[in-house]
Amino acid sequence: MSKTATLEIEGKKYEFPIIVGTENEIAIDINKLRDLTSVITMDPGYKNSGSCLSEITFLDGEEGILRYRGYSIEELAEKAHFLEVSYLLIFGELPTSEQLKQYETDIRKYTLVNEEMKNIIDGFPKTAHPMGVLSALTSALTAFNPKAVNPDNPKELYESVCKIMGKFLVIASWTYRKTMGYHLNYYDNTKGYVENFMNLMFHLPTEPYKANPIVINALDKLFILHADHEQNCSTSTVRMVGSSHAGLFASISAGVSALWGPLHGGANQAVLEMLEEIHANGGDTDIYMAKAKDKNDPFRLMGFGHRVYKNFDPRAKIIKKAADEVLGTLGVEDPILEIAKKLEAAALVDDYFVSRKLYPNVDFYSGIIYRALGIPTDMFTVMFAIGRLPGWIAQWKEMRINKEPIGRPRQIYTGHPLRDFVPVEKR
Repeated sequence: MSKTATLEIEGKKYEFPIIVGTENEIAIDINKLRDLTSVITMDPGYKNSGSCLSEITFLDGEEGILRYRGYSIEELAEKAHFLEVSYLLIFGELPTSEQLKQYETDIRKYTLVNEEMKNIIDGFPKTAHPMGVLSALTSALTAFNPKAVNPDNPKELYESVCKIMGKFLVIASWTYRKTMGYHLNYYDNTKGYVENFMNLMFHLPTEPYKANPIVINALDKLFILHADHEQNCSTSTVRMVGSSHAGLFASISAGVSALWGPLHGGANQAVLEMLEEIHANGGDTDIYMAKAKDKNDPFRLMGFGHRVYKNFDPRAKIIKKAADEVLGTLGVEDPILEIAKKLEAAALVDDYFVSRKLYPNVDFYSGIIYRALGIPTDMFTVMFAIGRLPGWIAQWKEMRINKEPIGRPRQIYTGHPLRDFVPVEKR
């Protein structure tokens, strides 16, 4: 393959370098395009544009491959736990047993959240969406940790990582407790990270609480599967905001807001809202399968297919097993979940869905698990954010250490040409 690409504009030829990644991904480096030609590219949604070089996550949508730092998602989900994977993503290598123990210990140092943060959460109405509250509280952490993180100082950076890993879990649970009108729980340093989340969410002062190990395992896997996903909307937002040298907490707050949308992190919430709609209208899945196939019908079957994975979502295969285990263990009798099972079974054998590779994706199964655990629909995207936190941190860290320039996309102006100003009395 040629090491350059040739572009011809008005009879003049320009050569641009070819970049090849470690998995043979090919890119044309147009870094000097505008300087050389005064021309820019148009790529709405940046679907064909690489914004960075990254060592964190490899994703091949055509082949259904997802890897963190070179490790397959299948192997990580089977053999590692969430904090182990978070360390891998952020610091580049799997931790030794000593490093992992120290990492867990150091996170526990920072799990207490300043009591004044409660004044902030008290200012929100109970009806506030948990993602809005989470974004605000994450940003507020900056006020209680005003010193800017120096990414070139390993000790300082490590401390900030442990702080956000510890505190984010707590404030995420507080968004749920607020909507329920419950007192706010504290992290229990005698319990593991994922177990703590369940305790933070569901422990009541009136009785003891112990999370089911199968539930803990399923949540751990879900967090791992959501931990990073290359340059998606929220991750790109974290890098873009961080490129202005905004702090880690502020950048992650921006990522939370980007994740909120139904086309991104809100997709699992959209799945449950669809299931509830089907149930409210009689629960006949055949009718809705037919509606999904009708190109003239606006109805969309949420949770099937994926805009990146053109074959199958490798995460869905993993979490399907966990979902089956959770439902089997808890013995939940829920008409909504029964509708989900019917849709899943039908889509896996229906020629329309099979031929188009519209298989159930990770959002479909994660929504089912969260529903079975009694987690409200509004909290689903918060759950996504907890899992995605290590990826955001890793991407911010990489961007700052690599000293990437401030993000500044160009545009093609399509408005009025120069006009003369007309005084108000003559308009």
